[in-house]
Amino acid sequence: MEFALTMANNAFQRWMSRCMTAAGMPGIAPLEVLVVHLVHHRARPKSLADICLVLNIEDTHLVSYAVKKLEGHGLVETGRKGKEKTVAVTTAGAEYCTRYGQVRERLLVRSVQQLGLDRAEMSRLAALLRALSGSYDQAARGAAAL
Repeated sequence: MEFALTMANNAFQRWMSRCMTAAGMPGIAPLEVLVVHLVHHRARPKSLADICLVLNIEDTHLVSYAVKKLEGHGLVETGRKGKEKTVAVTTAGAEYCTRYGQVRERLLVRSVQQLGLDRAEMSRLAALLRALSGSYDQAARGAAAL
């Protein structure tokens, strides 16, 4: 199972970078793709803490670095809400997310649909993966205490 998770993770990361390249933005790392899409979601600024929480990332410096790179590409802009740093998608960033979605639909979604997988089964798989991630988090906390 862990080998399959590793293979799926590597394939997914490769897909995100290549899909963003096909959308017209080469050189974007998988974490940066995740961050720009998360910030684009619901078109409202997100705090660094929110981004880390949703993506289950402990090392905030990884997200901070991704935000700096995305800002350099003109895909996001930073601001402040009180003392907290916020990140918002730019018009260019939203356009790239839209193009990414179009490439995703054309190349990935259609091929997955051709597999004939049941939507309810895919939903159950997603729930199982979330549960497994919680188990791995719990085990990681236990290992840190040894």
